Amino acid sequence: MSNEPGQRPYGLGQGTGPLRGVKVVEIAGIGPGPHACMILADLGADVIRVERPGGQLLAGGKENLLNRGRPSVALDLKNPEATRTVLELVASADVLVEGMRPGVTERLGLGPDDCLAVNPRLVYGRMTGWGQDGPLAHAAGHDMNYIAITGTLFGLGQDKARPHFPSNLVGDFGGGSTYLVIGILAALLEARISGQGQVVDAAIVDGTAHLNAMTAAFLASGAFREERAANLLDGGEPYYDIYETADGRHMSVGALEPQFYDEFVRLLGIADTAPDRYDAAQRDALRTLIAERFRSRTQAEWVEVFEGTDACVAGIIPISEAVHHPHLAARGTFVEHDGQVQPAPAPRFSRTEPSLTLPPSPAAGSHTREALTAWGVADVEGLLERGVAVQA
Repeated sequence: MSNEPGQRPYGLGQGTGPLRGVKVVEIAGIGPGPHACMILADLGADVIRVERPGGQLLAGGKENLLNRGRPSVALDLKNPEATRTVLELVASADVLVEGMRPGVTERLGLGPDDCLAVNPRLVYGRMTGWGQDGPLAHAAGHDMNYIAITGTLFGLGQDKARPHFPSNLVGDFGGGSTYLVIGILAALLEARISGQGQVVDAAIVDGTAHLNAMTAAFLASGAFREERAANLLDGGEPYYDIYETADGRHMSVGALEPQFYDEFVRLLGIADTAPDRYDAAQRDALRTLIAERFRSRTQAEWVEVFEGTDACVAGIIPISEAVHHPHLAARGTFVEHDGQVQPAPAPRFSRTEPSLTLPPSPAAGSHTREALTAWGVADVEGLLERGVAVQA
């Protein structure tokens, strides 16, 4: 995958992926909003990131990969002239993304009605935890709060005594930014047909509930127990679980299908002694037998036994090791760009291959002059002189 910085102009068509030519205005936030805009930029969209002067809490700097692929413009949005500047950007854009609490962009004069008035074809993407309406819409919250009320957090982890939250992957990025991008792309397609834009209300609670549809289906089937480590995919079965090795590391076992299970017990060396996998009374005995075998060798030794087979077993490794895994290295899943190792754009395309472009901005407003000029904003120097815009 191409990832050379090269000499890329700011402005329309800056990327090489399938969204090349799509223009996006990002009102900077944290978490899922930037992640969504990273995806859009990775896929070739021309994204301009509008930030407050001085940046914001948790925005990071040149190491914050969520901000890669787009220039940073600093505007004082409390200044009406800055609002007019954003609307000037919106007039030529296809998409606007914002992640503020409901009503904030309206108070700034940048709400959906304001933006659609200057660009009726605009897709206005809104990213929140609770959504734009409902009793909790204006309350503060974070990832674990949002996934808590959807029934998703309740079932996470193999500890029967308490749930375990998976950092902010399920809510912010799984149910949040991913669904925002899906909504934006769907609305863009519709706008090409109808000529009309619309608002995309992407709420983490909605996306997480949708992400968890299979669990809802299991529950409806009557064969699912609402408790942890009690079902097929949550560690309830010994052939779908995690086991410790002799060196204190771990292996993931997902030998669900009979043919994969047969290969698993053969390679583990317990084919002749393992009790019937379908006998519930023998479940604990089988789990104990598997655990004892895994503790007899190191992770590296078990990886050598299992990797590349149909036993559905893989070693669990940290990201610092994952970047060197032979399979991921062969695919170029991680690349080095501007001196930083990072995930490559995903997914892959046969013709419009994405590429990495700008590294994350070291500071808010690092590209104010160049980016506003490239987007055709009038009197950029005047905006800088009057403090409406700031060049870091």
